[in-house]
Amino acid sequence: MAVETTETRWLLLIHQIPPKPNYLRIKIGRRLQRLGAVAIKNSVYVLPRTDQAHEDFEWVAREIVKGGGEASVCEARFVEGLSDDQIEALFTAAREADYLEIAKKARELGGSPKRGRKIDEERRGELEAGLGRLRKRLSDVSALDFFAASGSQAAEAILAEIEERLRRPPAEPARAEVPAAASRDVHARTWVTRKGIHVDRMASAWLIRRFIDPQASFKFVPGKGYRPEPGELRFDMFEAEFTHDGDRCTFEVLLQRFELDDAGLKPIAQIVHDIDLKDSKFTRPEAFGLDRLIAGICMANRDDEARLAQGCALFDGLYEYFRKKRA
Repeated sequence: MAVETTETRWLLLIHQIPPKPNYLRIKIGRRLQRLGAVAIKNSVYVLPRTDQAHEDFEWVAREIVKGGGEASVCEARFVEGLSDDQIEALFTAAREADYLEIAKKARELGGSPKRGRKIDEERRGELEAGLGRLRKRLSDVSALDFFAASGSQAAEAILAEIEERLRRPPAEPARAEVPAAASRDVHARTWVTRKGIHVDRMASAWLIRRFIDPQASFKFVPGKGYRPEPGELRFDMFEAEFTHDGDRCTFEVLLQRFELDDAGLKPIAQIVHDIDLKDSKFTRPEAFGLDRLIAGICMANRDDEARLAQGCALFDGLYEYFRKKRA
């Protein structure tokens, strides 16, 4: 739904619902949630002003009045006590929560695939059914994502990985497994990952260039359908040589596979894990601030090379802090 760029930006639904019957309040709450409206006060909901939003709010208002309540719809240039940026942040936070839920369910559905392993018919049916439900949910949320929340990229990437797995012919030969302890003999290789790098890919690329392959070059490719060229190594993408494994992010996997036991890297791994997986496993206090810095880098730079350059400088400083703090 496109947001009209007019002077009057917002549409408000102001209402009072009688305490009984309870089902009316629940019904109206669910209807507003499906519209993507957010609450700015107990009885005031807001949407970006569009003709469709106006019609939607009018229908909800009629339903409230029919149920014995009071409701009015009005346009507003501003909302008292909140800036436009703050209102936009409310919408973004709501959609980020939706995308996070989709990504979590997609990870649970996909599990931890092994390269080259066949998908039996029962598992294929399970994946296809679950994928269909999550695709529908992602489409519904995207339609309400008025201000382009960043979490859509992570959810889309996980679903794309499942789709790619389903498209792969069952009889395709498995690629050679990378041994548990990866060879240190990697020099001037091309390392491939998905476009639109964020915290895990950014940190992993920094780790590769700083500690694993100083002459590494990076290639950023679409999340779907990429076939690696000879000699390329992939990370944090579908069927990559180095990617999420169980509850470990790619950065943690690289540390384990290349046996990097530098004390300054452990806290960075924990911070990256907490930001990327959002499971608060390590509850690192630095995670919130670094998450905002990474988001700022991504907002300021569409180009992945520019993101990586700024991200490497950021992780250089973070590494020096933790290395010297322990000295």
